[in-house]
Amino acid sequence: MSNHFGVPIPMFPLQSAVLPGEALPLRVFEPRYGALVEDCLATGDPAFGVVLIARGREVGGGDERHDVGALARIVEFAEHGLGRYQLKCVVRERFRVAEWLPDNPYPRAVLQDWPDEPGDVASADVFALEDDVWALLELIAGARDIRLRARDEILGDLPDDPGERLYALATRVPIGPADKYAVLAAPGPVQRLAALREAVETVTAMVRFQLSED
Repeated sequence: MSNHFGVPIPMFPLQSAVLPGEALPLRVFEPRYGALVEDCLATGDPAFGVVLIARGREVGGGDERHDVGALARIVEFAEHGLGRYQLKCVVRERFRVAEWLPDNPYPRAVLQDWPDEPGDVASADVFALEDDVWALLELIAGARDIRLRARDEILGDLPDDPGERLYALATRVPIGPADKYAVLAAPGPVQRLAALREAVETVTAMVRFQLSED
């Protein structure tokens, strides 16, 4: 288990949800988040928590935040002076927020690890969803009159673990923050499969409706 759980850790609320295994590039320009990056880089394992903003904005504070998120580890950074940074991060473990602490000078919280809850999904159901995702991408490409790269290039080398595979698949789908958060907050693979399937069906229906109006 990560040593970032059970102790105060810097938090970076965003207006987009992030999923374990996902790459996360960030441009940091607000002074309080520059201080967050400096404090993270001073440790041996520079990481911070990322949560989706429920209401409000990333800049200026005063936002309301969801309580399920994921750890982001800084793997590369470039400093541009005056507390500004360009970061490359990798999203790792999922967590629940046990306690929010005062924003001094940046958001902080105490986190609890939240691994997948038990539950098995059939490989056939996951593969069927992958087919649905590819069909959606083909539909969007056709609507935009663009040529897709090969399926293996776009979907990539998906993990074997069903829960991780569904996370990875969700990053390939053009879904909104709320649907992405539903995938993240699903207790285990069974619920994650249902959440992602619903999101794919919704986007597919929207695209088909838009095409019917043209």
